[in-house]
Amino acid sequence: MTLTFLYLLAIGLALAAWLAARARAWSFKRLDPTARLAALPSSYGWYVALWVLIPAVICIVGWSTISPELVTQSVLASPAAEKLPEFELQRQTLLAEAYAVATGSAPAVFNPDAAVLVQPFRDAMARFNAIGFAVTLVIAFIGGAWAYMRVKPDFRAQPRVERAIMAALYLASMVAILTTLGIFISLVFETVRFFGMVNPIDFLFGTHWSPDPMATNPDPTRYGALPLFWGTIFIGAIIAMIVAIPLGLMSAIYLTQYAPSGLRKLVKPALEVLAGVPTVVYGYFAALTIAPAIRDVALSVGIANASSESALAAGLVMGVMIIPFVSSMADDSIAAVPQAMRDGSLAMGATTNETIRRVLVPAALPGIVAGVMLAVSRAIGETMIVVMAAGATANLSANPLEAMTTVTFQIVAMLTGEASFDHPATLSAFALGFVLFLVTLALNFIALRVVKRFREAYE
Repeated sequence: MTLTFLYLLAIGLALAAWLAARARAWSFKRLDPTARLAALPSSYGWYVALWVLIPAVICIVGWSTISPELVTQSVLASPAAEKLPEFELQRQTLLAEAYAVATGSAPAVFNPDAAVLVQPFRDAMARFNAIGFAVTLVIAFIGGAWAYMRVKPDFRAQPRVERAIMAALYLASMVAILTTLGIFISLVFETVRFFGMVNPIDFLFGTHWSPDPMATNPDPTRYGALPLFWGTIFIGAIIAMIVAIPLGLMSAIYLTQYAPSGLRKLVKPALEVLAGVPTVVYGYFAALTIAPAIRDVALSVGIANASSESALAAGLVMGVMIIPFVSSMADDSIAAVPQAMRDGSLAMGATTNETIRRVLVPAALPGIVAGVMLAVSRAIGETMIVVMAAGATANLSANPLEAMTTVTFQIVAMLTGEASFDHPATLSAFALGFVLFLVTLALNFIALRVVKRFREAYE
C-alpha cells in the first residue's frame, strides 16, 4: 500500500463527502421549498470535503514520516536481527539492502546476511501500512461526520470555505518566502563556519584561488576568490550583456514598431525558442564552433597566445542565450505603452525614430530594466557554458581571449569533490554562494529603484 494509494483514498473520501453534503443541502429544499439556505449546496459540499481531506492528508504526511522508523525498530526487535553485527555501519548497510529488496527497489541482496531481514521488513511494512490505512480512514470519518452533522439550513458554510481557501493561498504564497529564508539561513550558517577557518578579507580580496580538498592542513592564502568574482562579472555581466542588450532591445523595437504583423507572428516565437534550448547545447556550440573560430581569428591577426578556451567564447554564446529574456520583456513593455503617447508624439511632428528614442523607450524603461536584470541574474548563474567554453582556470585578467572561470563552476567543483563538509574547500562553496546571493539581491534592489523612479515620472 503506497502513499499514492493513501492520497487517492483521501481524495476519493473527500469527493464522497462533497456529494453527500451537497445532497443533504438539497434535501432541505425538497422537504421545505420555502426554506432559504444560508449558503449554496456546493458550499456545504466543500465544507465537509475539506474536513475530510485536510485531516486525512495531515495524517498521511505524519504517518509517512514516522512509519519508516517504526518499521526499522520492529525489524530490529525481531529474532532475525539478533545476529546483526555490532558495528553501526555494517548494521545500517545490511538493513538498507534488506529494505531495498523488500520495497522492490533491488532484485536481491548483495550480502547473504541481509537475506533473513527481507521477510521481517515485508511483514513490518504490511502491518504498519494497514495501521496507516485504518488511521487515515478513522481520521477522515471523524472529520467528515463532525462537519456533516453541522450541515443545516441556517449554517453559514461559505465564509468558512473561503477562509480555508484564503489560508491555502496564503501558505502557497509563503512557500517562496520560506524557501528563500531557508536558503539564506543555510548559506549564512555554512559561511560563518568557513570564515572561522579563512579570513574574510583574504577570501574576498585575495587573488590566488587553488583550494586543495585533500590537504589535512589547509592554507588560507589559497582561497582568494577575487578572480572568481571577476570572471563571473566579466563573462556574465559584461561580455554577455554587450551582446544581449543591444540585440534584444533592437529586436523588440523592430518587432513592435516596424515589422508587419505576419512577420512578427513568425519571428517572435522563433526568437523565444532560444530560451528553451538546453544550456548544454549552447555549451557544445561554444566549445566546438565559437571557441575554435575565435582562436583562429586571433591567431590570424597575430595574437600568439590565443586559447581554445576563452571568456569571449563563453560570453558571446551566453549573450545569445539570454537575448530572449531581454527581447521578450522589452517587447511587452513597449507594446504596453499607451497608443495616445505614440500618436501625440507623431502629431507634434516627431519622426518614428524620435518617438521611439524619446517617448516609447523611456516610458517602457521599467520593463526593459526588469528584463536586463533578469538576464544578468540568468547569466551569472550559468555553469555549463563556462565549463565547456571558458575553462576552469581562476584568472584575474581583462583579456577576453584568456581562460577564466566563474563562481558557479567552482561551487560545483567544490561540492562534487571527495572532501568532507568540515573541510574549508567544501565550505568555500557556501561562501561563494552567499556572495553570489548578495550580488543578485543588490541587482534586484537597483532594478527596483530604477523602476520606481521612471514609473513615477510616467504615471
